[in-house]
Amino acid sequence: MNKPQQDSIGGVSGASTIDNSQQKSADASISEKAVNRRRWWHRIWHVPLDDEHQPPPPPPPDGGIVAWTQVAMGHLVVFNTWGFVNSFGVFQPYYTGALRQSRPNISWIGSVQIFLLFGVGAFSGRALDAGRFRPVTLAGYIMHVLGIFLTSVSTQYWHVLLTQGFLVGIGNGLLFCPTISLVGTYFSYRKSFAMGVAAAGSTTGSLIYPVVIQKLLPVVGFGWTVRILGFITLFTSSLAFSLLKPRLPPRPSGPMVDWAAFKEPAYVLYCVGAFLNFLGLYFAFYYIGAYARDVIDLTYQESINLIFIINGVGYVGRILPAIIADKYIGALNAIIPCAFGSGALLFGWVGVHDEGGQIAFAVFYGLFASGVQSMFAIALSSLTKDLGKIGTRNGLCFTIVSISTLIGPPTAGVLIGQDDGKYSHAQAYCGSTMVAGSLVLVAARLCVTGPHLFARA
Repeated sequence: MNKPQQDSIGGVSGASTIDNSQQKSADASISEKAVNRRRWWHRIWHVPLDDEHQPPPPPPPDGGIVAWTQVAMGHLVVFNTWGFVNSFGVFQPYYTGALRQSRPNISWIGSVQIFLLFGVGAFSGRALDAGRFRPVTLAGYIMHVLGIFLTSVSTQYWHVLLTQGFLVGIGNGLLFCPTISLVGTYFSYRKSFAMGVAAAGSTTGSLIYPVVIQKLLPVVGFGWTVRILGFITLFTSSLAFSLLKPRLPPRPSGPMVDWAAFKEPAYVLYCVGAFLNFLGLYFAFYYIGAYARDVIDLTYQESINLIFIINGVGYVGRILPAIIADKYIGALNAIIPCAFGSGALLFGWVGVHDEGGQIAFAVFYGLFASGVQSMFAIALSSLTKDLGKIGTRNGLCFTIVSISTLIGPPTAGVLIGQDDGKYSHAQAYCGSTMVAGSLVLVAARLCVTGPHLFARA
């Protein structure tokens, strides 16, 4: 009687063992499928899996087809972001008349764009370090292009503020910081030059966008002019998105804000100096045309030509300091004279009362100010030795600087209004902030090199 029971029990036990084995096999199959799906998803976005044990990345290639392709695509991204932002001086006189708003109110549209371009950097920069470069920048491309097309159908001031100011601004912020930081990870010795070439996309955009606006606005009207800008942006954005590729493995853990950076005196002083510089930097870009018409009595076309000049010399102003920084003095040493020179020129602008002087100011200020724009991110990157944190730390400083770009041009506009349309108070205010910022950058440089006059930094 007991033996059959034992056989029965043994049979049940054997069946249970088989069932467990089959269940484990099924679980393993499901798990493998999930991992394969996860791997497929990560391959699409060029993101290594967190559980993939990868060797340390090789040193930056400092050249080659892939590296220079990133520079070219970075140029296109800056073309679409900063090029579009720097073209706001062409939009401003049209908006002042069409929207029936004061210049300080109109300048808020451009200031919000720059504020968000920098301000979103804390998030988008961390996304690069975390291995989320492609999904975040894809969202940026969509918002940027959508904002331009929605601007084309805007008829009220608040429409333009929401579309060109906020929507385009957020899209720019999701694009600029991670892209310019990504370019820096491909270079070491040639980093300043490579990032300078990418930053020169701002000059390309500052020339192409205003020409398109100037030529098409009287012919096809505002709506189709802006739509054509949108199609240009859509094409260049698609090309950049398809070819930009992160080089470093992700750093998924870590805070959104690297609070340890504030324990480094050089980093803190650099952020303060950059904040002061950007308070005054964009005043001339926004108001050089208005100054030419109001003070020197130039025609609208002549004032637009000044915008072309101040933006066009940016090729030299962005690339030459980068070459000098790479070969001789370092990025931090290169940005200081650019900032001080920009501030001094703003003081000198007070004495300009004829067309020749205005052209000379546009040339020299364009050279020095574009040097500040280009070297800002390059010098900031030089303060970060751990490339795995470059996006986070760059984004943090970008967010700090965003506040100054938001309040700088509107404050200058208020000063003009309080001075009965005269520009001298605004010019002195912006010149003072830039000179003060350059002196703080000197302090940051001393924290890096010590009291050594000719040290590279």
